[in-house]
Amino acid sequence: MSKINTENIIELLCQGDDAVLHKIYVENREPFLKFASKYHVQNSDAADIYQDTILALRQNAINGKIKELNSHISTYIFAIGKYKIYQLFRDRSKLKFTEDLKITENSFELNVNLLDEKLTNQQELIKKCLNKLGKQCQKVLTLFYFQGYVLDEIKNILEYSDKNVLKSQKSRCLKQLKDLIKKEL
Repeated sequence: MSKINTENIIELLCQGDDAVLHKIYVENREPFLKFASKYHVQNSDAADIYQDTILALRQNAINGKIKELNSHISTYIFAIGKYKIYQLFRDRSKLKFTEDLKITENSFELNVNLLDEKLTNQQELIKKCLNKLGKQCQKVLTLFYFQGYVLDEIKNILEYSDKNVLKSQKSRCLKQLKDLIKKEL
């Protein structure tokens, strides 16, 4: 889009100008799909995310959430899209965790859904031991393992000053949990 049109995009979107929306859609679709592929998002998911992103752009303009554009329209679209990609990962990680919980004498891996109504004996044991930890450890482990947040997000949520401090905290909490489980076995 030319510089002159960029200044009027929000106003035209607010007015429901479908031609402008179509032009934005067409010009940014392929670059966005390439951008999404860098995050290893499947093409069908990337296309869905792009659709949702364009709808969000229009809604934000209509609802007055963006009064003026301080960047190029594609920058704004990519920012919305990136958020939606992270949201997709977060939603999927709630369903499938990267680590499994296996209790053996020498090894522990954590991945259980303690929100299920029927818990296995191992899950009951983990839930019981998790509840014995301090509140901060419970928060860190729950956010990371059960809700699927990444460390950067947890750092912001729990207001840690440094990601490395959080990593150390998570490691200590996991060790405490393992020790509690060993005592229960």
